[in-house]
Amino acid sequence: MATVSDNDIEAVRALVAAIPEGRVTTYGDLATAVGLSSPRIVGWIMRTDSADLPWHRVVPASGRPAAHLENRQLDRLREEGVPCADGRIRLRECRWQPPTA
Repeated sequence: MATVSDNDIEAVRALVAAIPEGRVTTYGDLATAVGLSSPRIVGWIMRTDSADLPWHRVVPASGRPAAHLENRQLDRLREEGVPCADGRIRLRECRWQPPTA
């Protein structure tokens, strides 16, 4: 994996913390905003350092959560009013675009 700086990690964390309730963003959106080379880096950061963040508001570009998180993530998003259908988040209706660096 590419080298990830503490600044990159903190930038991702700050953006995830800023996602408004009822909105979602994608791993790719966050990677672009921070200037990371891949959405996978954001995924790695989220897996290792997101327990205190609204992690459920970060989704794959497909709008379909990972199978091991699907029920928990979709339930939390629905509670916030995020539109979902057939196990997928309707990104066109609720996607939040983070500001770019």
